[in-house]
Amino acid sequence: MDYRRTYRAAAVSFADLVSRLPDDRWGSPGLGDWTLRELVGHTVSSALRQVPDVLAATGDTVTVDSPQGYWAFARSAPPELVAAAVAASSDDARECGAWLGDEAAGRVSELTGLATTALAAVRDDDVITTPAGAMRVRDWLPTRTFELVVHGTDIAEAAGVPFEVVPEAVAEAVTQAAQIAAAVGDATPVLRALTGRTPLPKNFSVI
Repeated sequence: MDYRRTYRAAAVSFADLVSRLPDDRWGSPGLGDWTLRELVGHTVSSALRQVPDVLAATGDTVTVDSPQGYWAFARSAPPELVAAAVAASSDDARECGAWLGDEAAGRVSELTGLATTALAAVRDDDVITTPAGAMRVRDWLPTRTFELVVHGTDIAEAAGVPFEVVPEAVAEAVTQAAQIAAAVGDATPVLRALTGRTPLPKNFSVI
């Protein structure tokens, strides 16, 4: 299954997940300081709503040449830039969560259609402008699948509902996490944890 199909599959599974979220859970804790609504809002904004605009933003010379390079960018960016990006992400999560309102399922379904339609209109090697720099479509889209899979599991856990996505999309996300670990210098502890040698430190993350 290629990156286009894994993205579509993850997006469809995410839309199904949102349609099944209990009405009384939207204001409950989601992830960190975010409520479930804000967590859904963040995922919708980052993995669906922005996709058509980014795919339409033609880039020039590639500056980030892999999915793991996209995530590693935050490790090398100036602290003030990272702090501003985190604050903007939280504001966007609240705004998008509020925008979903009581019609979340319908709006997520519509955005899924718009994102997949936009994806069908671009080529693998088209260069686009992303928040981390100019990337090829085939390198950026897997980072959106990663968002859908990872935050889909976060949302399902917070809401107490199942989240089923095709194994190929989960495998792509797991592979990407390992590649990020290697890119940021954490390959050895991750490998040792995955093979049962030593546990990872509390709150460890590759992103």
